[in-house]
Amino acid sequence: MGFFPMPGPGGGFPGGPGGPGGPGGPGFPGGAPGGVQPPTAPPPQFVPQMQTATYAIDPGGIRRCMFRNTYIWLNNGEQFWFFPVFVGRNSVAGFRWFGFFWGYFGIDLNRISSFTCF
Repeated sequence: MGFFPMPGPGGGFPGGPGGPGGPGGPGFPGGAPGGVQPPTAPPPQFVPQMQTATYAIDPGGIRRCMFRNTYIWLNNGEQFWFFPVFVGRNSVAGFRWFGFFWGYFGIDLNRISSFTCF
């Protein structure tokens, strides 16, 4: 289960009142808040080998994966392809691959066990 990133400029969440992609502007239909579009192709068909992470996941580390296919392993055992488009201080948002389609998704960085990007 994911959530939206921290409130942005204007105090609102992306896609909500006062935030990017809010009422009167580009939003969820056809893409993410702010009009960012999902990838046009599915992710790679392989599952990469998990990299051992000895430290907490920090925004700077995952920021290098922005707009790149990224494989995520969560602390609860879930794993999936992800295409990050926003990295906040405590969260990351983008498009998660749900087997047949990309869906907008956000998650707290402390729930991520490891990641690797291509």
